[in-house]
Amino acid sequence: MRESLVRKSEMSAPTPIIAVTESSLEGELAGLGAHAVHWSSLNDFKGKPSSHLLVPDGGGSGAVVLLGVDETGLPHPFVLGSLVKSLPAGDYCLGDGFPDPEQAALGFALSAYRFERYVTPSKKVQRLGVSDDVDLDRIHIILEGVQIARDLINTPANDLGPEELAAAVGDLFNRHGGTGSIIVGEELLKENFPMVHAVGRASSRAPRLADFTWGNADDPKVTLVGKGVIFDTGGLNLKPGNSMSLMKKDMGGAGNVLGLAAMIMASELPVRLRVIVPCVENAVSANAFRPGDILSSRKGLSVEIGNTDAEGRLILGDALTLADEESPDLLVDMATLTGAARVALGPDLPPFYTHDDELAEDMAVMAEACSDPLWRLPLWQPYMKYLDSKVADINHINTSGTGFAGSITAALFLSRFVENSESWIHFDIYGWTPSDRPGKPAGGEAQGIRGLFDLIAERYAAKK
Repeated sequence: MRESLVRKSEMSAPTPIIAVTESSLEGELAGLGAHAVHWSSLNDFKGKPSSHLLVPDGGGSGAVVLLGVDETGLPHPFVLGSLVKSLPAGDYCLGDGFPDPEQAALGFALSAYRFERYVTPSKKVQRLGVSDDVDLDRIHIILEGVQIARDLINTPANDLGPEELAAAVGDLFNRHGGTGSIIVGEELLKENFPMVHAVGRASSRAPRLADFTWGNADDPKVTLVGKGVIFDTGGLNLKPGNSMSLMKKDMGGAGNVLGLAAMIMASELPVRLRVIVPCVENAVSANAFRPGDILSSRKGLSVEIGNTDAEGRLILGDALTLADEESPDLLVDMATLTGAARVALGPDLPPFYTHDDELAEDMAVMAEACSDPLWRLPLWQPYMKYLDSKVADINHINTSGTGFAGSITAALFLSRFVENSESWIHFDIYGWTPSDRPGKPAGGEAQGIRGLFDLIAERYAAKK
């Protein structure tokens, strides 16, 4: 993605891309000359939204690209991404009609992403030239973070196990001068992470917990916790095949957290960053945890297991307890946690939860501004009764038998493990784009982290 954006001054003769509406098309064509008018007529190009036309010059080379947008004349910020698969290789630049060149360039680059680890790399190269007033360094930082998240999510579990995921955390922090540790296998019990151990013990690949920090200890503490279930069979409550096919993405929370961490460290934001990732495989074997088991937790709460396919909130419970022990200024957790969130809001609109109204408002504003959509759902306390257990302090799933409020009750369960943090926010992401859209190629996806990056940068930049 990074190589798809360069300075326009580095190009010799890039082809301009001009946004047109159905009503403005005639005037644009007239300005381009009779050849363009004739070519548009031959191709029956009307300037309809999302359509485009490559108008050649007299010698057969590309003279201009016309891109149809709606009649407001304000294209979606990522509309340029729709051109990536259809335009021939070559150099392009922004022409008229793009009020936010930075977002337009970002959409182009995000659409240029390809996961090519297991295939012959494409030789098709398209570059977009941007003007000197576009903050290209910042865009490249965002692209690197998004690529980290997408690459990790797209990597299958045979090549990304708990060990490899934990190593990815360490490698990222080592590159930026951070430090940390990884707790493995039976050591999890000695260090009091019983739920992480219980979920991961059935796999032939030992569970572990990665805990790394970066930055000045005196700066505001920002802690990120990511669900790192590298594959989820459902455990003894085995998933059906069609529900298991995408479970390589069940570490999407961890992938997104690492993408956000990369942005923060590359930008040298004035925060003390901490990332905690419990890394497990929810497998099936003789020692798998069972429905009806009662687990201890780092928090001291006893947890009754209602369904082994709700494992993510268990490992997050221990990880959030650890994070909360030092009372960070901002505690963020991200997880591909519930199908209920997808039923409620679909794949493109992750819900988030927080008790902090100011944080929620800021998050919504930042997400909308950078076209990284999110939607707040309530931590509705009356639904806490759905987690009642007759034999333990809490059940980890809705025990009412109704199936109601699955995403909310999962968030409420997590809230029991957070007491000291000044602000806590939980994201129930999908981490996947089902089909190609501008700025979002099909496959693993970064959700919420561009908005979070902007929020953290604005919230703490003044303290530098």
